[in-house]
Amino acid sequence: MKNVPKAIIVLWISLLFMMYWPQGVGAASVQEDNRPVPITTWEVKWGNAHDQGFISEVERPDEVWERQGLEKPDYTTVNPSKSLWTRLTIPQLGEDNSAIRFENIKGQHIVIYLKDRKVYENYHYNYDNNAVLLPLSIKNSNEQLYIWTENANGRLGIFGTIEVGRYTILQERYIHNGLLDVILGATFLFTAITMLSCTFFFGKFHKGLWISLCVVMGSIGTMIITYSQFLYTFYQIYGDLYSILFDMAMLAGMPALCYFFEQIIGKGPYGIFTKLRKFQLVYSGIAILALLLYFISSGQWDVLYVFLVQKAIGIILVILLTLLMIGTISQALKRNKEAILLAAGYSTFALISVAELLWYYQRNGTYHLIWWKWSMVAFIIALIAILGSRFAEKHRQVIEYSKELELFNNELQRSEKMEIISELAASVAHEVRNPLQVTRGFLQLMTEQEDNKNKGYVRIALEELDRASGIITDFLTFAKPEFDHIASLNIAEEFTHIEGILVPMANLEGGKITTDIPPDLWIRGNSSKFKQAFINIIKNSIEALQGQGQIDIWAYAQDGMIKVHVRDNGEGMDEEALVRLGEPYFSNKIKGTGLGMMVTFRIVEAMHGEISFTSTKGVGTEAVVSFAEFVD
Repeated sequence: MKNVPKAIIVLWISLLFMMYWPQGVGAASVQEDNRPVPITTWEVKWGNAHDQGFISEVERPDEVWERQGLEKPDYTTVNPSKSLWTRLTIPQLGEDNSAIRFENIKGQHIVIYLKDRKVYENYHYNYDNNAVLLPLSIKNSNEQLYIWTENANGRLGIFGTIEVGRYTILQERYIHNGLLDVILGATFLFTAITMLSCTFFFGKFHKGLWISLCVVMGSIGTMIITYSQFLYTFYQIYGDLYSILFDMAMLAGMPALCYFFEQIIGKGPYGIFTKLRKFQLVYSGIAILALLLYFISSGQWDVLYVFLVQKAIGIILVILLTLLMIGTISQALKRNKEAILLAAGYSTFALISVAELLWYYQRNGTYHLIWWKWSMVAFIIALIAILGSRFAEKHRQVIEYSKELELFNNELQRSEKMEIISELAASVAHEVRNPLQVTRGFLQLMTEQEDNKNKGYVRIALEELDRASGIITDFLTFAKPEFDHIASLNIAEEFTHIEGILVPMANLEGGKITTDIPPDLWIRGNSSKFKQAFINIIKNSIEALQGQGQIDIWAYAQDGMIKVHVRDNGEGMDEEALVRLGEPYFSNKIKGTGLGMMVTFRIVEAMHGEISFTSTKGVGTEAVVSFAEFVD
């Protein structure tokens, strides 16, 4: 039993050795066998001005082949023919399912022969970086491969690696980069089309920004797709169309980009960004016309197109991107949130794009632009985020406007109610007061003739008539708040009279009133109506004390306004009662008519003042009344 653990260990080691060692060696061998073989040397010679890539022109006796390779791939177009022949030997192949992959062949027109048989030819277009994959079989071992390249604008020959190996492995490498470009570009293009379809639902709500963003995204997607080697390899017959679409997308996207930036960062100093947008719009329009003319004439009228689209556009693009980056960073330094977000995404794109363009021109067009496509993702995300923040801000404003509209609607309804009550009170109050006064007079005469028992009833009737007369007086005050006599009122003196009336009432209820009012506060108004308004407010505070409590009254001047505070520690009101305060016939008191606070609001309003209440149930209520300060 002691040897059982050792036996288990030995067994596990044996199993692992049997399972992995042979297969591991075999896999390594297979991997070694499947690894593509690089070709590092080849031969070149200049083509004839009239050979047009025919194989019959290869073996001219008056010219010799020059040995070339990865260590010396640089061939310039110093020869008037602007064409070059390249020759290499296919190594020994181990299977029929083989291929040869060229990472980059420079040329606008390429023809490839295996011995004397043409196996590949592209068509004339402006894209001169070409990845090529050719299938091979065992019978092609040790055969000569001839490549004819022609390029009117750049370098010629083979750049990058040449590999020979299994077709499936090389095909995966060959398709990988180009297909990623197509997927990325299609994503941008599909998103732009989807966003553009939503434009019909926006009206004028940021419509210009939205459309410009869609144009920018669509142009970027088109440029990425038409710049991909994938299309030029599998659908090379449409090479001219890809080139034209690429140029048109770039020319359409540049004014849209300028417009988007102008809307975000403004016109700039001296209106530079507005001028830049107008210039770019004119330039793109002329360049597109030159492009169409070139396309219609099948390349015969190409002078304007070559200058505007092929030569000048790179310099203009560098200047444009640099100016926009400077403007964006300057706005970001001013702590503009949208500019900061734009600067983060755009600087990433602009720096990489400018650096790649400069490197492209420094290499005389031999560099294949790669990173600008991926930096564009950060830029587009920034643009979408900015537009999203604009929509969020508009949504917030709409909510605020809706709340203000609701408040305005409520105020309008309240004003309409007040107007109706005012008209009704003015028409009824005078008619009712006269018979009440006559009835009160007869009741006073009856008290002299009645016995003690009936005198009590008559006294109650007189009190109720006086109460009804007070209600009518409130109606008249509400219906006609205009004051016959306007004077300068000293707040301290007015409250001295109010205290004389209400302090005994407060003491009777068990409450206490304290005042703190400076003697130099003056307003314009009617003294009796001013007292009536504050008597109504303070009486409500006294009744809210429920037997005991404190009422504090103080006033002060602030920003040209006189503010008077009345605060009690009574029972307070809930939110629902506080909102309805001042409505006709609304009252928290059992015997209240609801007219007192309505009259108070109307008096303050007629004196061009404002009144507001804050209250907490069980804590108390505070009223703040504001009037314009009078300065003699």
